[in-house]
Amino acid sequence: MIIPFSQLNEDTLNNLIEQFVLQEGTEYGAEDVTLAEKVNEVKQQLKDGVAVVVYSELHESVHIVPADRFHSRT
Repeated sequence: MIIPFSQLNEDTLNNLIEQFVLQEGTEYGAEDVTLAEKVNEVKQQLKDGVAVVVYSELHESVHIVPADRFHSRT
C-alpha cells in the first residue's frame, strides 16, 4: 500500500530516506555527493511522483521504490 510521504513526520521521512540512500548505494558518477544532497534528491523524486513510499503488510516494512515498479505489480 502506498503511504503519502507528506503524512510522515519530517524526522521519520528523513530517516527513511537516509536508510534508503545508504542501503541502495546509488551511483552518482565521478563526483562526490553528500548524504544531504542524496536525501534532497530522493525527496524531490517523492514530490514529483517518481518514487513512492510503500508499506508491506506481509513483511511489516516500509520502503521507497520507483513509482513505475510499484504500479507494474498492481
